[in-house]
Amino acid sequence: MGGDVVSEESARGPLAGLRVLVTRAAGQAGDLSARLRAEGAEPVEMAVIQIVPPDDLAPLDNALRRLHEYDWVLFTSSNTVDVVFARLDALGLDAGAFDRARVAAIGTATAERLRARGVRVDFVPDRFIAEALLVGLIARGVAGKRVLLPRAEQARDVLPNGLRAAGATVDVVVAYRTELPPDAPGLRALEAGEIDVVTLTSSSTARNLVALASGRVDLINRARVACIGPITAATAHELGLRVDLVAEEHSIPGLVAALVADAERSRA
Repeated sequence: MGGDVVSEESARGPLAGLRVLVTRAAGQAGDLSARLRAEGAEPVEMAVIQIVPPDDLAPLDNALRRLHEYDWVLFTSSNTVDVVFARLDALGLDAGAFDRARVAAIGTATAERLRARGVRVDFVPDRFIAEALLVGLIARGVAGKRVLLPRAEQARDVLPNGLRAAGATVDVVVAYRTELPPDAPGLRALEAGEIDVVTLTSSSTARNLVALASGRVDLINRARVACIGPITAATAHELGLRVDLVAEEHSIPGLVAALVADAERSRA
């Protein structure tokens, strides 16, 4: 009989009773929030990033008009996919512009976003970080190749520097900028100690959350801090945050899986 009985806690989900701060940009929080709810958590959405166009769109537009000249086009975030296709639409272009170039995506979510737009993805690294993308591209032979890297205004230079060192010609163009939002209502929940877990899905979310908290890392450290990967975790550490969890798979599903595993360990 006992095998047929499901405890109330199990029925509610392994994250039942946890309030989790979701810091992704507006319009991007839905997937993480839905996955958290499915595991029983209560997501509290507080966008710490606004995605805005660069001051000058001409370099990006010019590069997109010349996609046929590139051997590789690299996408290091879903944000970049959305921005690039918005500009392609404005220029009267579509996924056919990628017919000559090979396309690499830093992770499965970015790859899925590209495929949904009709783009063939030729390479996704096993680990969803720039270093793994770099190693994989070098192994595929980039010497003498032309590479386009559209990205955020603030980004690490590991990828372009490494590719240039391997003999590639790399054009880096700014696709978007990130800014602080005008308000952050979720801070009140942090101040009141009503958040159990803070999720950080990029270095930008870590920096912006600390900025919105006016540098008061003690407010954030009242909760457990969960990071999507080691780069985000390193940034969080540098900012003075206590990192409690780092997802083994650097993705939204991987982050939720890490939270579930942590909750199950704490109950064991």
